[in-house]
Amino acid sequence: MVNTLVYKEEWVTKLQSRLKRPTNWKEVCRVDYTNSRVLNNPYMSTTPSIQNGTRETAFTFQTFALTNESITINVYRELGVFMDRADIAQNGLNVQMDMANRQGQLMNEKIENAMLASHADWTNIGDTGGGAIGLASTAFTVSAGNIDDIIRAVKREIRVANGKSEMEENGIFFIWRPADFELLEAYVQANGFQTADNALREGTKEGFFYLGAYHYYSNDHTSGHIFAGVKKLYHLGICRSTWGQVSFIENPAGSSGGVLSGTGVHIRADFNFKAWNVTTPLYYDINVN
Repeated sequence: MVNTLVYKEEWVTKLQSRLKRPTNWKEVCRVDYTNSRVLNNPYMSTTPSIQNGTRETAFTFQTFALTNESITINVYRELGVFMDRADIAQNGLNVQMDMANRQGQLMNEKIENAMLASHADWTNIGDTGGGAIGLASTAFTVSAGNIDDIIRAVKREIRVANGKSEMEENGIFFIWRPADFELLEAYVQANGFQTADNALREGTKEGFFYLGAYHYYSNDHTSGHIFAGVKKLYHLGICRSTWGQVSFIENPAGSSGGVLSGTGVHIRADFNFKAWNVTTPLYYDINVN
């Protein structure tokens, strides 16, 4: 007797090879893989003030207050597929591993989509009047003539928000739409000397560094919104024990009763995003047409 088996270890290895693949959300978010349900972020909400001192006069202790914010990882996304027992035998291991690849890619795309759909958490950047770009929610059109203005405006607002140390430590990012990224490529190729020559000779890659920022692109933006700001501040909590794991269900129940002859393969990702009050001024929802 010869059994046809699906080996969990092989499937998990292949699945995680895709789940661990670098993507925008891993590049720009602060990602914590944890089994804690609640992540806390206490901060000083009332800062003690500096006082003028007088010699030979007692000083006065100043008061302060701490406030705690938290993120609860209590929702998840899932994907299950079913493979008939005969299909498993006839298609072989390669098809099964291709399925694991695809499941991992789809979960990555779902997290990317969830991140970019959270634009209400971020600080608005838009047209402040007369085409000027700043803290506003009025949408404007990205063009070859203003794409450098957008980058400089975001850097300006980070400085105004006292984000200098975070900006220097973590860097700045932009996640453009493909059409915007093309405009940036054209700008890079048309300006400068060595940078322009390299861009013309080798092209530009996703994640390239220019004008003091890292530039990425995504197809998962919510219409009318681009994400930018300081890297590693927008917080993403992921349940460590369910991430990249797989469950096999032998002969699962069918939708109309009875059981199916084969194997169900199920993955899930428990995660949640959080914009902390103290860092919200450092990531931006760029409102665009």
